[in-house]
Amino acid sequence: MSEVFAVRRSRLRDRCVAAGSAAALISRPANVRYLAGGAPPGAVLLLGPVGDSADELLCPTSPNGDPVDGRLDEQLRLTVVPVHGDDPAVAAAESASGSGADALAVEENHLTVARHRTLRTVAPGLRLTDLGGAVEQQRMVKDEDEIACLRIAAEITDQALGELLESILVGRTERHLALELERRLVDHGADGPAFPTSVATGPNAGRRRHRPSDRRVEEGDFLSVCLGANYRGYRCEIGRTFVIGTTPADWQIDLYDLVFTAQRAGREALLPGAGYRDVDRAARHLLDSAGYGEGLAPLTGHGVGLEIDEDPQLAPAAMGKLDACVPVTVEPGVHLPGRGGVRIDDTLVVRQEADGGPELLTITTKELLAL
Repeated sequence: MSEVFAVRRSRLRDRCVAAGSAAALISRPANVRYLAGGAPPGAVLLLGPVGDSADELLCPTSPNGDPVDGRLDEQLRLTVVPVHGDDPAVAAAESASGSGADALAVEENHLTVARHRTLRTVAPGLRLTDLGGAVEQQRMVKDEDEIACLRIAAEITDQALGELLESILVGRTERHLALELERRLVDHGADGPAFPTSVATGPNAGRRRHRPSDRRVEEGDFLSVCLGANYRGYRCEIGRTFVIGTTPADWQIDLYDLVFTAQRAGREALLPGAGYRDVDRAARHLLDSAGYGEGLAPLTGHGVGLEIDEDPQLAPAAMGKLDACVPVTVEPGVHLPGRGGVRIDDTLVVRQEADGGPELLTITTKELLAL
């Protein structure tokens, strides 16, 4: 794997050099992990101007080897800042200045104003430039090892959700069910949940990112669940909606069928070269035409990987086109205030039509089940 991380760093270094910066400071944890193999708490990565031999991971304390933090590339120089409480980013700027670099690209969208000001103070001869979203853009297209981790994360998530569906749900609270799902994720091998698990019942069902409450599950409720596993840093997402304890009402069946049709249209639009906004439109226009456009979420899906909400964003105004091997969610939903709603969410990988089209990672049934 060391070679994989070295190639990633080399690609970023070439981009920085072309933009006029001989060195780069990476401080966003997910980006550090992508380029270094691991991200101990507080660590930053300095890409030197003369190749991998100058790349340095600076940490506030010695890494403890926690697998949740990843496995560091052994080719990297590891430096623990000498004074407890010192900022590794400041030490990195001093190191870059001492190595002869005249410019340092930094992640301005991650650094605080105070931290940025300190960097200028300790290395006044170093010109600071903005790296922008260069690493995030590089992260969008996944290699097959990354996709394999996402596939395992999805399998764990499907297992946890499947077990919950076999248990008695009536009378239990949203909060209790969410905690149980997160425990099951860990039991099946996850490092933890990919994001706070959402369980929404009755009038709460269908809300995006609903925070579980003490409301108890009742017969006839819609039950919406959204969860995901974090496996070796890679995060997936699944969302399903069910009916509790009885035959679904006609309005529930109609609403579910509409959201299901919209979600399928979004999934089928996931092909290399498709515009981000076109995928959003494929799902959104069906819901809009049915009269639900006003309350729809601002996006139909998003990228996943080392973070649960990555680029690309599948939204009405989003610019750009999909590439192969980009994992995304497709997650349309409708919420009717006071009644509840439906949300269906899958994680897929964009694939060429010759390779079978979009690869569905989350396979729990999308049939409207009465539990």
